[in-house]
Amino acid sequence: MCLAVPMKVVSINDDMAVAEVDGVKREASLMMLSEEAKVGDYLLIHAGFAISKLDEQEALETLSLMRECLDLGVEPT
Repeated sequence: MCLAVPMKVVSINDDMAVAEVDGVKREASLMMLSEEAKVGDYLLIHAGFAISKLDEQEALETLSLMRECLDLGVEPT
């Protein structure tokens, strides 16, 4: 199964972005993105590539659902 994660752009250098979610930063190529990205945008990141741009509300809702799903899979200790 493949999973793409919404991440917020924190910096851009040429065609590479650094994006962050929950304190985790990853580099992602912007070469597949059809729209121009800028710092502060939310991008859907998969396998080191930004594959689409999301509006902030959609990104935050998706992240909330992902966190909820992860919490359901965690057994209390």
